[in-house]
Amino acid sequence: QVQLVESGGGVAQVGGSLTLSCVASGLTFSNYHMGWFRQGPGKEREFVAAMTGTNENRIYDQSVIGRFTISRDNAKNTVYLQMNNLKPEDTAVYFCAAQSRGGHYFRRDMYDYWGQGTQVTVSS
Repeated sequence: QVQLVESGGGVAQVGGSLTLSCVASGLTFSNYHMGWFRQGPGKEREFVAAMTGTNENRIYDQSVIGRFTISRDNAKNTVYLQMNNLKPEDTAVYFCAAQSRGGHYFRRDMYDYWGQGTQVTVSS
């Protein structure tokens, strides 16, 4: 079965950095577009970034442009989220997700598979 497993979360200081990883199994990774979402305390799950599986286009939410970078290594079935200049409002559980259809990358309902999430806490 398909599994997505996130890692790399933890506690960081304001202005610090963390890199999240998500390893996929049970699917042909290069055929899937990968996304990162997050859910802060008392908030709905929201889109952070996505990267297509073919031409490797990157899409970002406005709130993370210039601070976060999504990348992928198809040979390792892994997608990454490099997070720099972290802010307290970045505190959330971060989820990776996979979809094969393409398009509407910011919509949760477009994704077929989800990981369990990894906690990121930004401390001031």
